[in-house]
Amino acid sequence: MLYGDEQEFFQGHNHIDLSAKVIVAYHQNQPVACGCFRPAAENCIEIKRMFTKPEMRNQGFAKKILNALEAWALEENVERIILETGVKQPEAVAAYTKSGYKVIENYGPYVNNASSICMEKFL
Repeated sequence: MLYGDEQEFFQGHNHIDLSAKVIVAYHQNQPVACGCFRPAAENCIEIKRMFTKPEMRNQGFAKKILNALEAWALEENVERIILETGVKQPEAVAAYTKSGYKVIENYGPYVNNASSICMEKFL
């Protein structure tokens, strides 16, 4: 595990309920990447569960999923997107930055967590 014992802390904040909107990418009829969002506040969503199978990374799947999630959010009149990623995931931070996300102060359960990096984007 990337974050060792700290992973248990993150698991407690990653619960996704039926309000989540999910996108799964397939390659040759096999799921290879996913992402979702859930409501965070009025006109705001939180991106969760972005994942690409290791052997399928660097092929644009995550970017396509993120773009699709953003388009879906726009359809629902969302104005702001927030997300949390980790200091041990520089590739994720770089990808989000390239997509227009900016680092913000840690929010909610991630306040005072040195392993978390929180980001936002206004649509």
